[in-house]
Amino acid sequence: MEMTIKPRFGRAARRVGILLTAFFLLHPCLLRGEPIPVNETVLHLISYVSESGLTFIRNSSEHTAVEAADHMNKKYLHFKEDIRTAEDFIELCATKSLLSGKPYLVVNDQGEQLRTSDWLRAELADYQTRRRPTPR
Repeated sequence: MEMTIKPRFGRAARRVGILLTAFFLLHPCLLRGEPIPVNETVLHLISYVSESGLTFIRNSSEHTAVEAADHMNKKYLHFKEDIRTAEDFIELCATKSLLSGKPYLVVNDQGEQLRTSDWLRAELADYQTRRRPTPR
């Protein structure tokens, strides 16, 4: 009898890993302290979701952080031409279900349900503050 070991994460985790590699290693703006293009900010938000380890609720079903990130990435690829700002990404890809209209929720470490859009807007504000170039 042969045993196989299944990887803990599947295709979605690999896809998020590829996005993270592109974000952290391939973009020279990060090294020069220049404003980050919208695409890079979106990739940060997707990776933030993926790495959060939190539970996400979409259409009353619970999903892992990796599944939520994969879903947001698919919506991002679908709406990419309509997304001009990180706020556009949050509005189009992380606010609500297009099918049911129900808001996306995240369960924080205290067990509270928050709107995913509000949770991501807070991270976006923190991220932009962290990335703001320091005066010389």
